[in-house]
Amino acid sequence: MEKQVKAAILGSGNIGTDLMYKILKNPGSLQLSLMSGIDPESEGLARAKSYGLDISIEGINGILQDPDIQIVFDATSAKAHIRHAKLLKEAGKIAIDLTPAAVGPYVVPPANLNDHMDADNVNLITCGGQATIPLVHAVSRVCKVKYAEMVSTVASSSAGPGTRQNIDEFTFTTARGLEAIGGAEKGKAIIILNPAEPPILMRNTVYAAYEHGHEDEIAASIEQVIAEVQEYVPGYRLTRKPIFDVRDTPEGKWPVVILLLEIEGAGDYLPSTAGNLDIMTSSAKRVAEVKAKYLLKQVLS
Repeated sequence: MEKQVKAAILGSGNIGTDLMYKILKNPGSLQLSLMSGIDPESEGLARAKSYGLDISIEGINGILQDPDIQIVFDATSAKAHIRHAKLLKEAGKIAIDLTPAAVGPYVVPPANLNDHMDADNVNLITCGGQATIPLVHAVSRVCKVKYAEMVSTVASSSAGPGTRQNIDEFTFTTARGLEAIGGAEKGKAIIILNPAEPPILMRNTVYAAYEHGHEDEIAASIEQVIAEVQEYVPGYRLTRKPIFDVRDTPEGKWPVVILLLEIEGAGDYLPSTAGNLDIMTSSAKRVAEVKAKYLLKQVLS
C-alpha cells in the first residue's frame, strides 16, 4: 500500500466538497481524514460523514486539534485564510490555499510547483490563471513573450458570490500570474460571465505575442504542457490547433500564437460545465499529492 500523508479540508461548500470527491476517488499519497466547516447543516459535511470521514463544525479549530494532519486545503475565503495561514504555520501544517488571499507564492503545477516544494503555504491564483498560465509558460520557455492576454468565459451559474465580488482581483491577479509565472513581459486578463442556458463549458482564449520563436517548437511545447495538465484535468483541451499570425499588439506588431482552450469538468460533485471550479480543485489535489510525496521522501531519507 502506498504511504500517505494525512490531510484535511477546511470549508464544506461546493469547492471543498468537490475536492473531497476527487481525493476519495483517487487518494494516492493523500489520506483525507477530516472535513471541517462552521455550518452544522452543511451538505458537504453530511456527505463527508456518509463517506466515513471525521467532521467538525469548529472550523480551523477542528483541524488544529489533530497534530497528525500535515496538509490542509483552505476552501473558505480570502479574509478567513489570512487568519488561518498564521495558525496553520504555527501548527507546522502545510496550507494549500484555494482563496484569493495570496499569502504564499503563486503555484501553477506544470510551470513552477517544483520551485516551492518547501513552502508552507501556496496559493492557486485563479481558475483563469490555472487554465491559461501553463500555455503562456509553454511559449515563454521557447522564446521571449512580449505580451500575453487571456479572455476567460465561464457559465454564470458556476460563478458564486465570491467570484462576483472579486472580479477586479481576478483580472489583476491573473494578469500578474501571466507575467510572474507565465513569463510574459506584460499580461492582461479579462473574465466574462455567460448566463446562457444550458450553461456553457469554460472557454479561454490565449493570445501571446513572441519574439525570435519558431512555430514548430512553440507548437511542440504547447502540446507537451497540455498533456501535463491533462494528467490531472482530463477535460483540458484545445478546440483547434494553435493559430499563428502577425498582428498589432499593445507592444507593437509581433508574431502571435492564438490558443482556443476548453475545460470540461470531471463531474465529481460539481456539473461538468463548472470547468472553472474543477481546474481549481484538480490543481489543489495535484499540488498536495506532489508535496505529500516530497514529505514522505524526506522522512525516508
